[in-house]
Amino acid sequence: MVNYSPDPLDRVFAALTDPTRRALIARLGEADSMTVSDLARPLTMSLPAVMKHLDVLENAGLIARQKTGRTVACRLTAAPMEDAMAWLTRYARFWDESLDRLAAMVERPL
Repeated sequence: MVNYSPDPLDRVFAALTDPTRRALIARLGEADSMTVSDLARPLTMSLPAVMKHLDVLENAGLIARQKTGRTVACRLTAAPMEDAMAWLTRYARFWDESLDRLAAMVERPL
């Protein structure tokens, strides 16, 4: 598991490389917030393992946790994902333009 990277964007992409963490993000996207127990319920791993995944997501800034009594609730935070999307969009434009040029070249009559 990735624990440290100095660049926030690196931490976001490193956190999203794991399918379990992507599943946790997807589940959190369905509700305003969820308890750790609710997030862990469908997963086939121990609660401490889920907590480690949540630590990585929190260190990347993708989630925020709030403890109320013995219950810990998690919610998504948008800013890091927006930064990642901005970075990806810049390269999507490059690939779209390149693929458009390739399509035009392939469609040209011989």
